Amino acid sequence: MSDLFQSAGLGAQTRRPLADRLRPMQLSDVVGQDHLLGPDGVLTRMLETGSLGSLVFWGPPGTGKTTVARLLADATDLRFEQISAIFSGVAELKKVFETARASRLTGKATLLFVDEIHRFNRAQQDSFLPVMEDGTVTLVGATTENPSFELNAALLSRAHVLTFRTLDSEALERLLARAETEEGKPLPLDEGARAALLRMADGDGRAALTLAEDVWRAARGGETFDAERLQELVQRRAPVYDKSRDGHYNLISALHKSVRGSDPDAALYWFCRMLDGGEDPLFLARRLIRMAVEDIGLADPNALVQANAARDAYQMLGSPEGELALAQSVVYLATAPKSNGAYVAYKAAMRAAKQHGSLAPPKHILNAPTKLMKSEGYGDGYAYDHDQPDAFSGQDYFPEAMGRQRFYDPPERGFERELRKRLDYWDKLRRERGGRS
Repeated sequence: MSDLFQSAGLGAQTRRPLADRLRPMQLSDVVGQDHLLGPDGVLTRMLETGSLGSLVFWGPPGTGKTTVARLLADATDLRFEQISAIFSGVAELKKVFETARASRLTGKATLLFVDEIHRFNRAQQDSFLPVMEDGTVTLVGATTENPSFELNAALLSRAHVLTFRTLDSEALERLLARAETEEGKPLPLDEGARAALLRMADGDGRAALTLAEDVWRAARGGETFDAERLQELVQRRAPVYDKSRDGHYNLISALHKSVRGSDPDAALYWFCRMLDGGEDPLFLARRLIRMAVEDIGLADPNALVQANAARDAYQMLGSPEGELALAQSVVYLATAPKSNGAYVAYKAAMRAAKQHGSLAPPKHILNAPTKLMKSEGYGDGYAYDHDQPDAFSGQDYFPEAMGRQRFYDPPERGFERELRKRLDYWDKLRRERGGRS
């Protein structure tokens, strides 16, 4: 049995993971973050001026946030302390702060790196403020979530937010080249498989190196893998998509704006990205209904019918057949004429309703079921529209103290072109018949 473990590389001399062995030893070795660490990068300038303050590193996994924090401590001669918000509570924070204060008395300041800092609650985040202000620690927090939403305003006001970018193909290729130098052999992949591995890494440097390590483990003799064989060997890495976090909101925003921008191809892409990431199709169905009323509205009244029908079809068919109905709705909405006329009118009318208070309707459109109400003038002068020429009386229905308002202004697009003709015709009749226009 021990021979078996040794032959598999699981003995006492097992090497550290490739990603750990290739961890950069100096800031210039970090790839893909030239906007921070290049000759004119933000961090480069801070180090040159000696003005390193507390920082928040915001970016996806595998982009070098932890590594850069550690190397910053080395570059500034600070004691490096690392904690994770997942495993730390108030007691752990107190110990860290006490240790930092003791270290400061000996002349050694502390760079405190807090991974997943957004997982601390607001009270825990507030606990950092005193030690940041008195210089006990230089805080470097790392988060994959939007700091504007997840971190206290007080903490953000004391820290500089730096965005880490996903690694592009060039940066990932540099990592693979370093890995091949470390291993002393090329990756046993043909050109197509190498490109496929980069796509599987999805901008995550750690993932790229882990996938490369898996490939070397699987290779026998002098075999070389193509893209299809690579996928069989390493399976498929799950897309970076958290349905409750930024990825969720970013992609639904991309889908919504692609539909609004009348681009069915981009809309289908973002729709499929969300499905591929495990999004609930009924969530997408609800959002499509919203798009139909917000961005198309009466320019194509059938858009809402299509969106509702797609939802019903999905509920009838289930997955995976039902997704096609939703995809059809995506294409229909993206290619429909666009109008936010009804949406804008609704917002304007709501503002007016809030601003003008509890104004009563004009008496001529009030019902008068009692003698008292008739004596008060309820219903006096009401003209029954169906008895009028063109079934239009031209009376004013707004409160007298408010005056006639214009909320709905249909554009000259789609079905709303016809609505505008009707409204213009009724405005003409209203003027002719003495109503306010």
